[in-house]
Amino acid sequence: MNRIEHREDIWEFPFVEYSCEYTGEKLPLIIQLHGAGERGKGGEDLALVDTHGFPHILKEKDYPCIAIMPQCPKDTFWAARVESIVSFVEHLIREYPVDPSRVYLTGLSMGGFGTWYTAMAKPRLFAAIAPVCGGGMSWNAGMLKKIPIWAFHGAEDKVVPPRNSDEMVEKLRSIGADITYTRVDGVAHNVWENAYTEELLLWLLSKKKGE
Repeated sequence: MNRIEHREDIWEFPFVEYSCEYTGEKLPLIIQLHGAGERGKGGEDLALVDTHGFPHILKEKDYPCIAIMPQCPKDTFWAARVESIVSFVEHLIREYPVDPSRVYLTGLSMGGFGTWYTAMAKPRLFAAIAPVCGGGMSWNAGMLKKIPIWAFHGAEDKVVPPRNSDEMVEKLRSIGADITYTRVDGVAHNVWENAYTEELLLWLLSKKKGE
């Protein structure tokens, strides 16, 4: 897929974009939020957001979608920037040939928290989410009842304890939400190496709001 770097200018965040050749039809949009170690100010720092997650798949094969990876500033974190994330996604929907019924959010570690928090704040914006080794506010998880979710966590994670995902999943299952949970035995914080596969990418792309 084509890779493009964008500095901040009119956008809320600098970002890396992967996109397929545009054929006239509106495309699905995947937003991936990075972890704390990949924060920066754009420019040369953007190489950091191109490290983990879907990039290694998107570099090898063309998929019918647009994938955007924004960069969080060093002095903050995704869960504190929920309004900016929502504004950023809505800006992308307006400016790109995006199918608004097929917008997806995923993120790892700090980005996993950002995924949970952003989806709870604006559940109608996303067709599906995939939080990886993150966590949220389980008392507010009911906001996500109608969104397909695939969550991941390493059972040996000492950075973000698995209970952060466990509590979210338990609450969502108790209210009948559509959630899949992959808790990987023997894996620590780097469970994103297990999560970000072609299977997850195609799972996201298969989801559409209202179905």
